[in-house]
Amino acid sequence: MPMPPYPVLCYAPKCSNPAQFKIAARWSDGITDELKTYFLSCADCLAKLYAIAISKREACRLAPGETLDAPGIYELNRGERDKALKRRKELEEA
Repeated sequence: MPMPPYPVLCYAPKCSNPAQFKIAARWSDGITDELKTYFLSCADCLAKLYAIAISKREACRLAPGETLDAPGIYELNRGERDKALKRRKELEEA
């Protein structure tokens, strides 16, 4: 029996809105690469959580051979893999 879909909620404290965006950065160890998720966010909490993600990235220490890009904002779509998520650069500049 397949699992029923479950709600994906915003990570902001005391927010129970559905998440619409993924705030993440491309990470690689030289062999594997993926999106490192900082937050899932609703539209209302996006600016605040994006600013926190930038601060977290600046404090991140990397091992030799690791790379971590700046955080980006991606549309969160149920069932889509990270590589298929659409980046919303216009929201990063707001």
